[in-house]
Amino acid sequence: MKQRPRIYYTERQKAVMWERWRQGESLHQIAQSFDRNHSSVQRILAETGGIRPAQRRRSRLALTLAEREEISRALASGHSIRSIASLLQRAPSTISREIQRNGGHSCYRASQADQAAWERARRPKTCRLAENRTLARIVATKLQLMWVAGANCWVAETYLSGRRER
Repeated sequence: MKQRPRIYYTERQKAVMWERWRQGESLHQIAQSFDRNHSSVQRILAETGGIRPAQRRRSRLALTLAEREEISRALASGHSIRSIASLLQRAPSTISREIQRNGGHSCYRASQADQAAWERARRPKTCRLAENRTLARIVATKLQLMWVAGANCWVAETYLSGRRER
């Protein structure tokens, strides 16, 4: 059997899926409208447990694309971080972190920075322990040591107090 290439649905296609799902159509019916297998539709719906996620929107506190373009132009003109911050009425630390997070003084591009910020804001995040095996091993070791130390403290307290636990 020939496998179809993986399809990536647009936000508009996902909205159609969710609307048809809300109307009570089956996975097979929804998938037929996209000429796909029902498993590809199920994957989209199952990501949030069959409940339509809230529409993503930016925080009013986040930098806008227009502000990022101002940062980019100001950097190209040789302005300091403090002068950019006062121009945008933002904290210098906000501007500094934005620049460092997105390539530094020489590589900062507003559109790329805006797209990266949108991706970083995606929720839910993958757990760091799932992404980093070394970190997971360290945490597991520390938890085991804490549990052993906690058990030893409980045994010592019980012994010293003369109590017998049943």
